[in-house]
Amino acid sequence: MKKENNMQSFVILNEAKRNEESKLICRDSSYRQNDKRHKIKALFFFFFILSLTSCGIRKSIKHVPDVKQYSLEIPKVNKINDSTFSFNENYLTKNRQQLWELYIKGNPLQLGYNNGALTQNLMQKQEEIFFSKVEGFVPSKFKQNLLRGFLKWYNRKMYLNVREDDQAELYGLSRYSSDTYDFIAPKFLRIMYLHGAHDIGHAMQDLMVVGCTSLAVWNENTDDGDLLIGRNFDFYVGDDFAKNKLIEFVEPENGIPYLSVSWPGMIGVVSGMNKEGITVTINAGKSKIPLTAKTPISLVTKEILQYAATIDEAIAIAKKRKVFVSESILVGSANDKNAVIIEVSPDNFGVYKVENTSRVFCTNHFQSDAYQDDKRNQKQIAESHSEYRYEKLQELLQENKKLNPEKMAAILRDRSGLKGEKIGFGNEKAINQLLAHHAVIFSPQKKLVWISSNPYQLGEFVCYDLNEIFSDKRLKNGEFAKSDLNIAKDPFVDSLEYENYEKFKFASWKIRNAIDESDIILTNDFILHYQSLNVDFWEVYYQAGKYYLRQKEYARAKIEFEKALTKEITTVPDKENVEKYLRKTLKKLK
Repeated sequence: MKKENNMQSFVILNEAKRNEESKLICRDSSYRQNDKRHKIKALFFFFFILSLTSCGIRKSIKHVPDVKQYSLEIPKVNKINDSTFSFNENYLTKNRQQLWELYIKGNPLQLGYNNGALTQNLMQKQEEIFFSKVEGFVPSKFKQNLLRGFLKWYNRKMYLNVREDDQAELYGLSRYSSDTYDFIAPKFLRIMYLHGAHDIGHAMQDLMVVGCTSLAVWNENTDDGDLLIGRNFDFYVGDDFAKNKLIEFVEPENGIPYLSVSWPGMIGVVSGMNKEGITVTINAGKSKIPLTAKTPISLVTKEILQYAATIDEAIAIAKKRKVFVSESILVGSANDKNAVIIEVSPDNFGVYKVENTSRVFCTNHFQSDAYQDDKRNQKQIAESHSEYRYEKLQELLQENKKLNPEKMAAILRDRSGLKGEKIGFGNEKAINQLLAHHAVIFSPQKKLVWISSNPYQLGEFVCYDLNEIFSDKRLKNGEFAKSDLNIAKDPFVDSLEYENYEKFKFASWKIRNAIDESDIILTNDFILHYQSLNVDFWEVYYQAGKYYLRQKEYARAKIEFEKALTKEITTVPDKENVEKYLRKTLKKLK
């Protein structure tokens, strides 16, 4: 209870470390979210007051799952070396591409314990990184208290919507969580909250600053006619968060063995394939703000991988779960040799099946009949970068008639705009936004998966064969990857342009600080250098304009805002924001 009032413990990183992390961030969405943040602050306060009187909160905070039905052997981890650990037939190792590979098996509780025991150091590091980002977003201690109260109120019904076996697995995993953040919530509830972090952030901010891209092709669209699926998971919580990618090979006591790509401390699935050849990937859609958390979308997709062997079975699972955000789930199936998009939201459900074609694209808007009259979806198509990326996929498929894994990787790595236009590195209109946590390529009929290594999706794609991994063959040779099928890294990663992009990220942090702090003075030479690092990107001119406006150099600000408007601006609200600043500048010049 003493920690509960000490919000200085909210993160353990000091100011210098937070600044160092900030240097790595390519873009800051805050300048697009000001109006929404005022509303969010009001909501935090409202929900915090409600939380003081809610008996539902007391029940949820005291909730502990009943795990007595499961047998358990407390893991005794054998450290083979600094990057290889084992317990019975469970393993954790790091490959030469710096991807962590985890193999676990057992009942739900045992799975959680095995996962937590093997990944404890990695999981606690991820938790530290995540909560440092929360502090960066909500720096005020008072607002952090409001946020903590809000989370307890908002998540009060989550445990009622999470399957008992998932709760048992989360409970086992939570036993290895850090003690540092117990003041936020008990370990079990906290790790459950973290599984809804994507959903909560999406719901409360309508966070569509970036967007994932996925596609499936088969028949005449692939070299061999087999189903082939590719996806970029553009989820960014800083470069440090993406360093420890975790590939989980899970062999549950009940259900189908599966592969999942995520990060330590996560049992939910954002990208994955099971041994039957069912694949799932998730793409956020436009969502309204719900009043309570329900089933995290990543646990819905986990259930699909664990229990579905066909598209119809996947649809049935998704349909019976109550979600609290809008999401597209691209499901591929080896048994059906087909792919569909399951579109879920708190109040609607649709399935998009293509007809008379053998390809399906998924960005961040809905396509099924169920959402044709949805105003939020229509606004998303009209104002976001989702439709632009959809059209870019169509363009790339015209240029690449028959795809194979290497060509799919090239599409996922594409940095250009429509018709090959240079739109700047890091532009969310590109398929490759240079911020992806990971990219994945699935060949469901062959049971092969390719997973990108750092940085972003530019590193080598490592190949895995699920038929071998979930068999005695893997246990004999002790290796996971099928390295002879790996896809080479993108040459761009060794280019001067990439080097400049990384410098641009640091310079972006510096200019944003100068915009926020009027006493920080930048030279004109610095501004010109900053712009030269990413010359085609609209944001370098927009940020320069804001800096000059802050310094009351209105003539310079006008020039920069006008330059920004000549570039490919990411969204309609972004363009309107630039125009608003230009009008403000012109008034100052009168």
